[in-house]
Amino acid sequence: MSDARRGGDARATNGRNVATFDRLRAAGVVPTGRWAGMAALALVPVGMGVLLRHPPLVLVGALGVAYAAYARGDSAPEVTVALERELSDPTPDPGDEVTVTVRVRNDGERVLPDLRVVDGVPAALASESPARLGTALRPGRTATLRYRVTAVRGMHEWDPVHVLARNPSGSRERDTRIDAEGATTMRCTPELEASSSLPLRGLTTVYSGRVPTDVGGAGLEFHSTREYRHGDPANRVNWARYARTGTLSTLEFREERAATVVVCVDAREEAYLAPDHESANAVERSVEAASQAVPALLDSGDRVGVAAFGPGDCWLAPGVGDDHAVRARELLATHPTLAPTPSGERFLATTWVRRFRRRIPADAQVLFCTPLPDDYAVTVARRLDAYGHAVTVISPDPTADDTPGRRLARVERANRVSRLRAAGIRVLDWGDEPLATELERAAARWSR
Repeated sequence: MSDARRGGDARATNGRNVATFDRLRAAGVVPTGRWAGMAALALVPVGMGVLLRHPPLVLVGALGVAYAAYARGDSAPEVTVALERELSDPTPDPGDEVTVTVRVRNDGERVLPDLRVVDGVPAALASESPARLGTALRPGRTATLRYRVTAVRGMHEWDPVHVLARNPSGSRERDTRIDAEGATTMRCTPELEASSSLPLRGLTTVYSGRVPTDVGGAGLEFHSTREYRHGDPANRVNWARYARTGTLSTLEFREERAATVVVCVDAREEAYLAPDHESANAVERSVEAASQAVPALLDSGDRVGVAAFGPGDCWLAPGVGDDHAVRARELLATHPTLAPTPSGERFLATTWVRRFRRRIPADAQVLFCTPLPDDYAVTVARRLDAYGHAVTVISPDPTADDTPGRRLARVERANRVSRLRAAGIRVLDWGDEPLATELERAAARWSR
């Protein structure tokens, strides 16, 4: 899947600001090289003027040498600025535009003739306008930088502001990073919206719920009849048979029990795939699927947990109730493992599987949200299923077919889907349709 670019979500790259930081030099006082070779060039007209005995040429060359000497002797100014950052909304909803205001005040006693400021915008936030400012600033004066970002799910922290100050000649510059006062983080927590009812497999708990079983007891669907026992509820006595034969018997109905489900999101670096730079990457879509699945399962009375197959310790034990729903929402929205861009941390998949097995209840099923970017995702799904945890895979499709390499990646992913289905694991291959629509179609297929 090499052609499906990692982190293809345009909102998660913010290329303009990142590129600006990459071009800036390391911190410290460094020569810019603007006047490199100026003295040597200035000596040319001096030499020609002497040979030709033409004083104006000598004068021009002397001026060039003097300017080169001035540029070489001019030092970089001290960066004595105070920075303050303000967000128009520190807790926006996804998709909202947030205006960021950065005020730069010169607290020194000298004029800063060439001051350049680049704000440390989080990589996941797209900026419609450049987050940089170039100005000259007198002592005590303030300059203002304003730009807008589009909010996406997660906790976003601004890096220190990159400040660069040059001397009047531009021959030397002082490069530093300064922490801004005021707002440094933005928290974007979407509401959890339940999708249509999720079709679950037969692994259940002892608690009543919505998953049909082959156990007779209290329920809605007729299962069998048995001999009456003292203490059986009167509403389950087969009165029609008693009226006909005079024999008491008790009706048994098919019990419906609750399920324990752990919703697991594949958040490895390999899973940050997208068909193009304008589309959401597969991890974002997997988190979207989990954000719809969790409230749907909780509303149905199931016990629900959340985990991430990726670096960091992202785990919420199965539970029920409003407080548990709030914790699940916060984890899905703000946990660093589920960030819109990959963390780059080292991840040991085999260690994660062992730790996950120790944590997950024995009667839990797994709802695995993964784009199936490699064979190891298939291995994890089959291994968990073999351990007795019924696995259902929701797989957002991040592939495209505009190049031979991407067409090959699509074929490889289709083969992984086929291998899982051949192993008896349910796979929802999620394309461009809304998730609720895909779930309805899958439920119809799985019920046949």
